[in-house]
Amino acid sequence: MMINLANKVVKKLIKKKLKISFAESCTGGMLSSTITSISGSSKVFDLSFITYSNKAKMSILKVPKKILIKHGAVSKECCLSMVKNLNKISKANISVSITGIAGPNGGSKSKPVGLVYIGIKKGIKIDIKEKKFKSKKRNTIQVLSTKEALKDILRMI
Repeated sequence: MMINLANKVVKKLIKKKLKISFAESCTGGMLSSTITSISGSSKVFDLSFITYSNKAKMSILKVPKKILIKHGAVSKECCLSMVKNLNKISKANISVSITGIAGPNGGSKSKPVGLVYIGIKKGIKIDIKEKKFKSKKRNTIQVLSTKEALKDILRMI
């Protein structure tokens, strides 16, 4: 299923001559790995950052410290800052950011395990989606987040 989606994404990007870049946190590079496992992805894949720590989000993606303090790394605001700044760095046609809590630990009442934000920027259009996955299993949340991102990318292309 996931490879099928990735294949469709790569084919569509190639057809439309578009480049894509990623900034991943909770997925740890799974989205980038899934895309690059498809033959022909070198025509469309620009770059990827795995900005797992707040320090990396601030130093590489220039996420303002005040966003991280006020809203946290797992927030719509952080996801938006990640995708906007990624787009400035990569200049790709489509930029994608993912931040969330993959678990099984690290969740809270207001930010439970399975809370994930996916941001996609294409041109001036920016779409930030909040997902709440029911699973408490780390790998399941990472896989579901990657699948959702691929579906969202397909819709945006």
